[in-house]
Amino acid sequence: MARYLGKETTRVDGIAKVTGKAKYAAEFQVPHLSHGFLVLSTIAKGRITTMDTAAAEQAAGVIRVFTHLNTPPFGEGRDMMGPIPHWALQSERIHFNGQPIALVVAETFEQARHAARLVQVTYQAEAHVTDLDRVLDRALPDAATQKTQPRGNPQAALAASAVQVRADYHIPIEHHNPIEPHAAIAFWEGDHLTVFDKTQQVNGVRDHLASCLKMPADKIRVISPFVGGAFGASLKPNYYPSLTAMAARELKRPVKVVFTRAQMFTGHGYRPQTLQRMALGADRSGKLQAIVHEAFHNTSTLEEFSDGTTQFPRQVYACANLHAPLKIAATDLATPTWMRAPGAVSGMFALESAMDELAYALKLDPLDLRLINYAEVDPESGKPFSSKALRECYRIGAEKFGWKNRNPEPRSMRDGHLLVGWGMATGVWGAMQMPASASITYRADGTADVASATSDIGPGTYTVMTMIAAEFLGLKLEQVHFQLGDTRQPKAPPQGGSFTTSSVGSAVHGAALAIAGRLLALAQQDADSPLKGAAAADVEMADGFLRLRREPVRAVEIAGLMRRSGHDAITEVFDSTPSPERAKYASLAHGAQFVEVKVDPDLGTVKVSRVIEITACGKILNPMASHSQEIGGVVWGIGMALEEATEIDHRYGRIMNASLQHYHVPVNADIHAIETIFVEEEDTIVNPLGVKGMGELGMVGIPAAIANAVFHATGRRIRELPITPDKLL
Repeated sequence: MARYLGKETTRVDGIAKVTGKAKYAAEFQVPHLSHGFLVLSTIAKGRITTMDTAAAEQAAGVIRVFTHLNTPPFGEGRDMMGPIPHWALQSERIHFNGQPIALVVAETFEQARHAARLVQVTYQAEAHVTDLDRVLDRALPDAATQKTQPRGNPQAALAASAVQVRADYHIPIEHHNPIEPHAAIAFWEGDHLTVFDKTQQVNGVRDHLASCLKMPADKIRVISPFVGGAFGASLKPNYYPSLTAMAARELKRPVKVVFTRAQMFTGHGYRPQTLQRMALGADRSGKLQAIVHEAFHNTSTLEEFSDGTTQFPRQVYACANLHAPLKIAATDLATPTWMRAPGAVSGMFALESAMDELAYALKLDPLDLRLINYAEVDPESGKPFSSKALRECYRIGAEKFGWKNRNPEPRSMRDGHLLVGWGMATGVWGAMQMPASASITYRADGTADVASATSDIGPGTYTVMTMIAAEFLGLKLEQVHFQLGDTRQPKAPPQGGSFTTSSVGSAVHGAALAIAGRLLALAQQDADSPLKGAAAADVEMADGFLRLRREPVRAVEIAGLMRRSGHDAITEVFDSTPSPERAKYASLAHGAQFVEVKVDPDLGTVKVSRVIEITACGKILNPMASHSQEIGGVVWGIGMALEEATEIDHRYGRIMNASLQHYHVPVNADIHAIETIFVEEEDTIVNPLGVKGMGELGMVGIPAAIANAVFHATGRRIRELPITPDKLL
C-alpha cells in the first residue's frame, strides 16, 4: 500500500513561493553588483555602419558600453544537445529586428536603461523577409523528414479514395510569456565563474558557457533553484548568460542582466509560424486510405530549428498509406524554439480539424470516425504499445460530456440567443525517459538529503521527488529535503518533453533502493540478523525499520544498525537509464478532449463554456499537481485557439505587440468549467515508476477541439488560428 504515491499532496515548496523565500535568478544578493541593459536593433537585416556610444558612456553611473567593436570573440557555443552558435555582439551584421547590438553596464538598472537610450546607431539596411508564405519555395526538409520514407503509396491511395478532404491550416507565431522575465547574474572568483540563470537545464548552460568562454566546464557553476514559468523558453541556453559572464569577466565585478517584457519577444524564441497542407482519403465506411500531411514552418538565418510538426500525428491513426514531410524555411527573425507541446499541438490542430471535416463529409459522428481508425499497434513502427488506454478515454469522455445528445447539424443547438457547438479531438505525446542521476544521503537520525541537477519550471518537481524518496526510504515527507538546479548536483536532463518524473524520478527511486541494499548488507554482517538470507528485492524501509516485505515482523531498526556499524550517514548516487525492453515497444501518452463553445452570432465572440479532458499517461503520482497540469494545458490551448498571435509588421520585420497589453493570453474571465480525468495505465515497460509525461499532453488536442466546436456552432470552418471575432462575422 503506497504511503504517498498516488495521494493528493500539497507542494513542499508552496510556502517558500507564497512568502517570497523562494529565490529566482534575478533575486540573489551579490556584493558590488552592476546592472546591464540591452540595446536592440531597429532594422530586420543589414549591417551597422556607425555606432556612437559617447553620450551613453558619459552618462551618470555608466561603467562600460559593450558593442561588436569591443566585445571579445566567443568560442563556438554548444550545449548538451549540440551546437548553439553565439552571435550576439560578434559582428556588425543584423539578422533580425530586436537583435542585441549593445550591452550598457552601469551602477544601477535605471542608469543603464537611461544610457541605453543614448546610444546612436546608423544602419545599411537590406531587403528582408519575415513572412513564411513568401519563402515557401526555399523551404528544405528537416533532418527527421530526410530519414523517413512515405508509408505505402499515399498519393495513389488518396487518388483512389471514395471520399477526400483537402485543406490548409495556418498557425501564427506565438510567444511564451512566463511571469518571470529571463535574467542572469554572473560573478568571478579568480578563474571560477558562478552564474544564476533562469534555465530549464543548468548543465546545458554550463556547457554553453564553457564553449563560448573557452574555459573548462568544471570551473563553472550554474544555479537555478526556481523558475517562474518557461515551457521551452529556457530549454536551450539563451544568449544573455554568456554576455553577462563576459561583461563580469571584463569589468572584474558582478553583472546582472534582466530582460524587459518587450526584450523577451526576441530574446528566447517562440512557436514558429506554421502552414500545413492536409489531405485525407477514406472509403465510404470511414476507414482511412491515405494521409498526406505536408507541413512548413519558419526558422532563422542564424540557426536551423525544427519542432517536428508531423512527428506525433504519424502515430495516431491506423492508415497504411501516409506521407508527412516537414520543411523549414529561413526568415529574418530570431530563431524559434520549443513551446509547450512543440510540434504536436500544431500538427494535431491540422490532423484533428481535418478528421472533423472528413466526419462531416462522410456524415459520421467524429468520435465514431476516430474509433473506426483506432491504432491497436503503432502505425509507424508496427510495434505494440507498452500501454494504451485511449479507447477508454473516448468512452469516459463521451459519457461525462453527454456526447450522445449532440445534434450533428451545424447551428442546430442554442442557449437562448447564443449558438452552442460541441467538438472533440485526440491528444498524443511521447512517453520518454532520459538518462539521469540522483544522490541520496540517508542519516542515522532518520532524515535524508536528495539531489539532482534538474529544474522545476512549475509542475511540482520538488514535491514529486520528495514523495518518491519518502515512499521508498520509509520516511515522512518532512524528513526528506530535495534540492535541484545546481551543476554541483548529479547530472540530469533538461526539464522539457514531459520526461522529468520518468527520468529523474527513476534515478531517485533507484538511489533509495540502493540505500536499502546497503543497509541490508550491513544487517547481514550480524550472524543473528532476522534478515539473514534475504535479497535486496525482499526488503523495504518503513518507519525507521528495514523489514521483509512479506513478513514485516522480521525487521531491523535502522538507526541502531547504523550506530553499531559506525555510520552517521550513507550516500548513494544512482544513474538511471531507459531499459532495453523499451525498444521492443512504442510508448505514448494519449488523451481525448470534449469541448463546448457558445458563440454570439452578432458579435462573433467565442466562449469556451465547458471542457472535459481525459488523459491516459501511466501512473499518477500526485493527483493534485497532475490535475493542475492538465487544467493549465487546457487554458493554454484556449489561448492558442482564440487569442494568441504575435503580430509582425512585415514592412519592418518588427513585432508590434511585444507586451502583455497587446499580446493576448487567457485571463480568469475567459476560463469556465474544466474537468480533468485520468485513466491510469499499468505500464511496467515504460520506466520503474510506470509514469508517462503529461505536461505537454494537456493542451495537444484543445485548439482542434475548439475549432471543431466553433464549426458545429456556426457552420464556419476556421482554419487559421486564433479564431477571433472578425473571422466569424
